[in-house]
Amino acid sequence: MELIRLTPLDLALAALLVLALALLSLKLSLGIGQRLLIAALRTVVQLSLLGLVLKFLFVQSHPMLIAALALFMLVVAGYEVMARQQRRFIGAWGMGVGTLSMFISSFTVTLIALTVIVQAEPWYSVQYTIPLLGMLLGNTMSGIAIALDNLTQSAWQQQREIEGRLMLGHTWEEAIRVIRRNALRSGLIPIINAMAAAGVVSLPGMMTGQILAGSPPFEAAKYQILIMLLIAAGTGFGASAAVWIGSRRLFDERERLRLDRLSPAKPE
Repeated sequence: MELIRLTPLDLALAALLVLALALLSLKLSLGIGQRLLIAALRTVVQLSLLGLVLKFLFVQSHPMLIAALALFMLVVAGYEVMARQQRRFIGAWGMGVGTLSMFISSFTVTLIALTVIVQAEPWYSVQYTIPLLGMLLGNTMSGIAIALDNLTQSAWQQQREIEGRLMLGHTWEEAIRVIRRNALRSGLIPIINAMAAAGVVSLPGMMTGQILAGSPPFEAAKYQILIMLLIAAGTGFGASAAVWIGSRRLFDERERLRLDRLSPAKPE
């Protein structure tokens, strides 16, 4: 089946739907119309630039250029995790917790997938490396952001309970154990729901894209299964690392709760 190529007019028609949604938001006083339009504009610009960059990388295929793009994606994902926090860690830790957790999980899982499962030749082939890493970073980012936000918000709200446990002789890990468990659960719920609904309620994006591009449906399904399993593993490991690092940061070396390491709550 020949690929149907989209024209600028086709994309403009789709953009009109988003514009209509922004106008509806304005009429209903939802207060998100401007953010919606900015997000849509960012989507168009960022994906267009990515398409041009990947076109260049497909020609060059130099490992240093691929590594530079991967590092850039990681840094941006780390910033986005920080930007979504209601109460984020102050200083370098604000961005460092999420970025480090995504590096530990997403990069490790991507490397395993490329070298052991997919066995691309070469293993850093841009055709596989950037799409796999991008999907893992995007989904891991969401899980880590939710888990960290739940952790810091709960610690702030339950300050007295935590300090009460510390006064009774509990260690910092015991004092915050329930909060950590709930924060990790909250970070994993989206990917669990996505896997449970895949193929029944929803047709995942990668599989849809491959089918539209003309790939055999069953081959597209196998790749989508691989991606979903990798995302689940990456999200789980990343959220676990983020919750552990974040919860440890909430206490000093004398095991005192240090909420002064968190920023004030962002206004709604």
